[in-house]
Amino acid sequence: MCERLEEIRARVRKAALRSGRDPDKVKILAVSKKKPPEMIRELFNCGQLSFGENYVQEAVAKIEELSDFRSQIHWHFIGHLQRNKAKLAAQYFDCIETLDSLRLANALDRHAGKLGRRIDCLVQVNIGLDPAKSGVEPDRLRALLEEVRDLTSIRIKGLMTIHPWSASSREARNWFKELRCLRDEVVSQGLPQGICLDELSMGMSRDFEEAVEEGATIVRIGTALFGPRD
Repeated sequence: MCERLEEIRARVRKAALRSGRDPDKVKILAVSKKKPPEMIRELFNCGQLSFGENYVQEAVAKIEELSDFRSQIHWHFIGHLQRNKAKLAAQYFDCIETLDSLRLANALDRHAGKLGRRIDCLVQVNIGLDPAKSGVEPDRLRALLEEVRDLTSIRIKGLMTIHPWSASSREARNWFKELRCLRDEVVSQGLPQGICLDELSMGMSRDFEEAVEEGATIVRIGTALFGPRD
């Protein structure tokens, strides 16, 4: 697994340099859903510190089992989050990448506040207007940012998107570019106080190089690191 991680790091670095970006500004998020704690531990021992999970209950069990290095791992939630799981998510995750509504934001903020935590969040944008995907529609992004501006236990740090699985590399690149342009447009209009959109989480195993070239700061890598899922 260490060899796979080094290969991904090298490809990220080359993609960043091709686009005139600082490779150190791109983080690799190891997507460990459906993978056992032993594999996470092995990748951690290779120097990987950020992991992403899609299912709350599965993730909680892993986080508990790997509690000996809990303070060293940054856990991201990257699946669709139901409000009835917001309490657990607020307790166990450091970043929620799939914030897509005011109701979910309020729930996370309330539970995080009771725990004395501040949780980083990315707003999920349905950039391709895919009916099968969650996320706020692009023309609703600014309104949502205004709605959550006064919440004190969550911090909006950027945007995230999941493109359709059937997308070609060219289509995926276009959506990555659209998300970056949307971010730049919203920033140019002035952000609500306390809101930051520095992070762009986009790109997966098959297209993360295109995502880096288009401005991704977080790439979500599962299969290329862990191998095919059962």
